[in-house]
Amino acid sequence: MNTKLKIKFNAPVVLGFVFLCFGATLLGYITAGKTNQLLFMTYHSSLMSPMTYLRFFTHIFGHADWEHLIGNMCYILLLGPLLEEKYSSGILLEAIGVTALITGIINYIFFPQIALCGASGVVFAFMILSSFTSFKRGEIPLTFILVVIFFMGQQVIEGVTVKDDISNMAHIVGGIVGGLIGYCLNKKPGSAMI
Repeated sequence: MNTKLKIKFNAPVVLGFVFLCFGATLLGYITAGKTNQLLFMTYHSSLMSPMTYLRFFTHIFGHADWEHLIGNMCYILLLGPLLEEKYSSGILLEAIGVTALITGIINYIFFPQIALCGASGVVFAFMILSSFTSFKRGEIPLTFILVVIFFMGQQVIEGVTVKDDISNMAHIVGGIVGGLIGYCLNKKPGSAMI
């Protein structure tokens, strides 16, 4: 039996997202961070500028450096294909967009002195959303409870006690968004996200 193995483009939204993040980070590297400031970072800029609104979505593509990118993409590539297969490409794209918008707006309003870039909020949304994959009506998955305790608890503690360049707010908000999406998608069969 002569079976040829071939590479399959199995998760178009996840792979497209990873390629966009890689491209944005490469551009940031080539331009010494200028493209990050222009396109891939949200910060407290004028509400009269259309770029402010665009950056509410595009900040998730830029990353501070290669280590930041690789850390986030490992989680995205690990969790994303399973989520895309379970929920569909369209739903996963919506989840990414909603997470980007909400983290961008919250950062703009409550943390005007902090510039936000990277897909960490999306990573945490995926983590919490993945804990809903075996959700049944009337039950709360123990995996969901444990993920919330370990990952979200760690972010709250680090947000209060550790002063670094990591936006724990994006992690917490991303996790909340992922939890809400997971609940909405799984509360009854065939229910829409929004």
